[in-house]
Amino acid sequence: MQRSTSRRAAQMSDQIMQVLALLLVQEVEDPVLELTTITGVRLNRDFSIAEVLYTHIKGQEHEAEIHKALLRAKGFLRTRLGKELKLRAVPDLRFAWDSFLENMVYDAPPETHR
Repeated sequence: MQRSTSRRAAQMSDQIMQVLALLLVQEVEDPVLELTTITGVRLNRDFSIAEVLYTHIKGQEHEAEIHKALLRAKGFLRTRLGKELKLRAVPDLRFAWDSFLENMVYDAPPETHR
């Protein structure tokens, strides 16, 4: 997926992230998705695909279970996303675990004490 770097893409990504986060908290009733955090959205050049980055408090060992739950909720999320943002063409949602924070914690060099 070739990502868009335009200002419009950044604004749309932020809006999609906010709406999806609210929907997960307020409307999705799947207990597996409780405490799931949407950490970012990346759009491709023609806005037809949105890569949704997420994490969960349980950690990456539960990624498969959470990913399946997100795929089950995908239709609902796309429908509500289109209504909330008044989009004619709603991007396809593709979910990916965001390992940025975990990499920062586990790959950080050990501190040296003097």
